Amino acid sequence: MTTTARLLSLLSLLQTRRDWPGPLLASRLGTSSRTVRRDIERLREMGYRISVTMGPVGGYRLDAGSELPPLLFDDDQTVAVALALQTAPAIGGGIEEAATRALATIRQVMPSRLRHRLDALEVTSVGRAGDPAPMMVPFEVLVVLAEAIRAQQVLRFDYAERGPAETAAIAPRRAEPMHLVTSNGRWFLLGWDLDRDDWRLYSVDRIRPRTPHGPRFTRRPVPGGDVSEFVSGRLKGSNVNEWACRGTVILDLPAQQVLPFAGDGTVTVVDESRCALEAGSWSWGSLAASFGRFEVAMEVVGPPELAAAFQTLAARYRATSERAVAR
Repeated sequence: MTTTARLLSLLSLLQTRRDWPGPLLASRLGTSSRTVRRDIERLREMGYRISVTMGPVGGYRLDAGSELPPLLFDDDQTVAVALALQTAPAIGGGIEEAATRALATIRQVMPSRLRHRLDALEVTSVGRAGDPAPMMVPFEVLVVLAEAIRAQQVLRFDYAERGPAETAAIAPRRAEPMHLVTSNGRWFLLGWDLDRDDWRLYSVDRIRPRTPHGPRFTRRPVPGGDVSEFVSGRLKGSNVNEWACRGTVILDLPAQQVLPFAGDGTVTVVDESRCALEAGSWSWGSLAASFGRFEVAMEVVGPPELAAAFQTLAARYRATSERAVAR
């Protein structure tokens, strides 16, 4: 190997384990221990902090440094980092511009084979990162879905219906895949379901792709023309980005105590100890229950459907309490 190739190989090895005995490094690189020592010094001059470990044969350890030196990633690491940067705007925190520049830097130096994989992974971020734990989705599944979207091929897959994983029914599906979407730590596939002749939002963790893919299709326009708006509406149980049910209550809490938990609701100051909260949900019952999470006295401003939902919930909770006492 040339000196440059040998240094890159040495750096790659040092990144894969904590300690490397000198003779083992020499054996893996097909060179002498003396050459390994010289290459270690070259890496140190480039900014890498490499310490010597003591022991019967001695060895080397790659430590954290005071500045970021050049990095070396394998193919999967490179695509994973680029994908994370692509979805970074959903996190917020003012890192959008930095993430965009970092993604452009990585893409510029990518081999063409990796650039094609990255270009296939076009992701739409909806909303901001929230409290739910991130969905565990196999990376290879994302790649398969992205490739089917890019090639405009019908996707054949098994889909786990809702319920415990051990007992969930598996249903075969056929869909024209359109977009990969991430929202609040969860991954979704937006596609046209060929058997139901309608748009569907599939949870990616429940998708098991089949091979080969089906025939090519002509891409359909998303209703309204905005993927983010359409998916946001579907996540709210509607075809538009609005909650089906919206209502207002006055909470016996100061506004500053409600704001951190208001989500996409609107908080208005009433006085020093009270505030009004307008919020939405997919049903009146779920909206009433969401207001109850504040655990304080409240007054329903409207509409009447919200007041009726509170009455229904009160009767249900009362019956539940009576059953619990009877036991």
